[in-house]
Amino acid sequence: MEFKIANKAKMVTLVLMAVGLLSLVLGVAMNLGEHNLGQRLLANGLVNGFYFFALGLGALFFLALQYATETGWYASVKRIIEAQAGFLPYGMGLLAVVLLIITLMDGAHIYIWMDHEVVGSDSIIEGKSAYLNKPFFWIRTLIYMATYFIFLRGFKKRSLEEDKVGGTEIHFTNYRKGAVFLVFFAVFSSTSSWDWLMSIDVHWFSTLFGWYVFAGMWCSGMVVMVLTTLYLKKLGYMPKVNESHIHDLGKWVFATSFLWSYLFFSQYMLIWYANIPEETTYYIARISDFKFIYFFMFIINFAFPMLILMSRDAKRNYGILTFVGLVILAGHWLDVWIMVTAGSMGAQAKIGWIEIGMVLLVAGFFIRTLLTNLSKAPLTPVNHPFLDESIHHEI
Repeated sequence: MEFKIANKAKMVTLVLMAVGLLSLVLGVAMNLGEHNLGQRLLANGLVNGFYFFALGLGALFFLALQYATETGWYASVKRIIEAQAGFLPYGMGLLAVVLLIITLMDGAHIYIWMDHEVVGSDSIIEGKSAYLNKPFFWIRTLIYMATYFIFLRGFKKRSLEEDKVGGTEIHFTNYRKGAVFLVFFAVFSSTSSWDWLMSIDVHWFSTLFGWYVFAGMWCSGMVVMVLTTLYLKKLGYMPKVNESHIHDLGKWVFATSFLWSYLFFSQYMLIWYANIPEETTYYIARISDFKFIYFFMFIINFAFPMLILMSRDAKRNYGILTFVGLVILAGHWLDVWIMVTAGSMGAQAKIGWIEIGMVLLVAGFFIRTLLTNLSKAPLTPVNHPFLDESIHHEI
C-alpha cells in the first residue's frame, strides 16, 4: 500500500514551521539588546541540530539491531523505521552547519577549547589539546557522518531491491552489514557525544556520558516510531500491523526509558557519592541554575513511562501511547537543552520565544521529511523473508 501525504498533514507541517519561524523572529527582535544573542542562537541551533539528528540516528541503530538479531516481528513496521532514519542526512546537514559556524567563531563561547587564548591560559584544556583541536574534531565529525550515511544508503537501497527480487541473499547481506554497523556505532555513539556535547564542559568528563546520551537517543527514536505507526493506523494504512506490534513498540519505549533513567541515576549517584570537585562541577552548574527544570526533566522521562506504561493494556492504548510519547519527546529535548546551554551559557540560559520557535521550526521540517520518506516506498516490504511471521505476530 502506497502512502500519500494528506493535504491536512502538509498544512499542519507548514503551519508548524511558520509559527516556529515567527516565534524565532519575535524572540530575536525582543532580545536584540542582549550581548549573548548570537551565542544563544548557536547554542539552540546545536540543541535542535543534535536532537533531531539523534531521532534519525536512533532509528538507524534500531534498524541495524533488527537486522543483526534477525528479528521477525518488526518486518511490518520496517518502512517506518527506514523513513525515520531517512531524516539523518538532513539532520547531519543542520548539525554540520551549526558546528561549522561555531568553529569559524573560535568556539563562540560554546566550545571554549577552540579559543587559542583560553587554551594557552588553561593547563587542563591544553593537556587535552591533542584530542580537542579543530582539525581532529572535524576529521572525527566527518568520519561519523560519512559512516552513518554510507550504511543508511546501503540499507535503503537493499531494502527496495529486496521488494523486487525477493529471496534471502539480500537479507543475509543486511544481517552482516547490520552487525558491522553496530560495531562502528558502539564506538562512534560515545565519541561523538564526547565531541559535540561533553566537550562543552571541557574540564569535566564521565565514563557513562556516551551511554547516557545513547539511551536518550534510543528512547526518543522509539517514541517517534510509535507515534508514526499510530498515525498511519488511524488513517487506515498498514492493516497488517496489529495490536501486538503496537505492544512491542510500547515495550521498547518502556524499556529504553528505564535504561535512560538507570544511566541518569548511575552517573549522578556515583559523582554525588564520590564528591570530587572536578566531577561535581557539572551537576552544580545545572542544579544551581536549573534545579526545577533538571529534576522535572528526570521525573517526566522516568515516572511517566513507569507509572503509565506499566500495564499491558496501556501499551496498546493509542491515546495513552500518544500522550506519554509526546511528554517523553519534550523531556528528552529538555535533557539536550540543559546539556548544551547550562555548560555554554550558565545562568544566562533560558527558555523563551527563541527556543520555542527554533524547536517548532525544525520539528515541522522533521515531520514533513518523515512523511515524504514514507511516500517514497510501499509501506509493506513485500518480499521480506520474515513478513509472514510478522503478519501473524501475536503476544
